[in-house]
Amino acid sequence: MRPFIEVGDVSFWYETDPPPKDQWVLKEVQLTVARGEYVAIMGPNGSGKSTLARLMNGLLLPKEGKVRIGGYNTDDETHLWQVRQRVGMVFQNPDNQLVATTVRDEIAFGMENLGVPREEMVRRIPEVLAQVGLEGMEEWPPHLLSGGQKQRLAIAAVLAMRPEAIVLDEATSMLDPAGRQAVLDILHRMHREGMTIIHITHSAKEAAHAERLLIMADGEVKMDGTPEEVFQDVDRLSVWRLEVPLMAELHHRLTRSGFDLPVSWTETEKWVEAVCRLISGESVSLMDKEHSRKNKP
Repeated sequence: MRPFIEVGDVSFWYETDPPPKDQWVLKEVQLTVARGEYVAIMGPNGSGKSTLARLMNGLLLPKEGKVRIGGYNTDDETHLWQVRQRVGMVFQNPDNQLVATTVRDEIAFGMENLGVPREEMVRRIPEVLAQVGLEGMEEWPPHLLSGGQKQRLAIAAVLAMRPEAIVLDEATSMLDPAGRQAVLDILHRMHREGMTIIHITHSAKEAAHAERLLIMADGEVKMDGTPEEVFQDVDRLSVWRLEVPLMAELHHRLTRSGFDLPVSWTETEKWVEAVCRLISGESVSLMDKEHSRKNKP
């Protein structure tokens, strides 16, 4: 089966003329994303994550290489609307994405650009508001919403256009914990329903819930695997000063110290039980040794 998103040897720079290759924003990036996959992308600032996101949506075009969405080349202007309809985009700051004076008009805006019939728009608006937990707020001005509600509204506006994939460029970074969790719950539900998710984040906790994790640095994809596989390489991730889940960090330190932990850190309850048994056994061993030492003739 052909991948839904294909990034083939893509390079990018923002200047008119190409700078030296070591200054390119992206350098011959090669990756594919399957339909329905949940992919997280992490990397230090300046690694090229946001640029890659915009290339996947057709907001930017590659200087070299090709980006294909559902088989369409993004640099083919005749298919640009199909590309942008298939891949929705949610940005870091929702205030930069909201343009209308009411919640209803905000959701309608994108559908109007796609030529969705009015009857269908009227049907979709309450549907997507219910999906993001904003039902009954059609007449609210967006500027009166909280940060989390604004981001959920931005997601609702994208969902109303019926995309096959959604790209989030650090869309939770400006939210409080409750707002962040509300957005994550929406993403996980959309993924269960078959949506392709590309989630750019600095949060290891968020990335750990994805099916696949990419690490970007210096305009290249440096690591690509499951979160369990990627996060176990703590020493390599520390080079880029990337956050690691606490459980992965503890697992790394214990195994490096010689402890045998056969259970994966992603199986939280089993892992905690294994650590407790390990600590309990070690404590008994140390107590026995101390008792024997003190009672030596």
